[in-house]
Amino acid sequence: MTKLAVPHDAFVFVGDGRKALFLRNEGDEVYANFVTERVLADEPNPATREQGSDRPGRVSSGSARSAVETTDWHDIEEHKFAQHAAAALETVVRERDAPALVIAAPARTLADVRKALHDDVKARIIAEIDKDFTKMPVWEIEKHIIG
Repeated sequence: MTKLAVPHDAFVFVGDGRKALFLRNEGDEVYANFVTERVLADEPNPATREQGSDRPGRVSSGSARSAVETTDWHDIEEHKFAQHAAAALETVVRERDAPALVIAAPARTLADVRKALHDDVKARIIAEIDKDFTKMPVWEIEKHIIG
């Protein structure tokens, strides 16, 4: 893996469907020093089986009947959280005039965040990493990102 040069004051977004960390590089491209600027955490998101109470509906078409797929409430909440985190990230990047942005998240969250960001913020992305670092300490995240 090649070493990623993260500029001074660049932001690193680390997130999944339940937690997001906004890290800023207080160091420079050679000696990075990630510090936590903000943490977002979603309300507890129980499994879908605990959120829904009704049985799936049924659809009739003439004499044929079929079940309607159940709604995955857990999945919907994770998508909403990713959109909320992306909006907060946009605000921070614009307010702080971040020179660059690194996004590290599992594939689905990465896609949700990428889709929610406006073009001016997308233009600052220097790397996208398909990994979940949310349970790691900041020093270990730094080690994984800068190589």
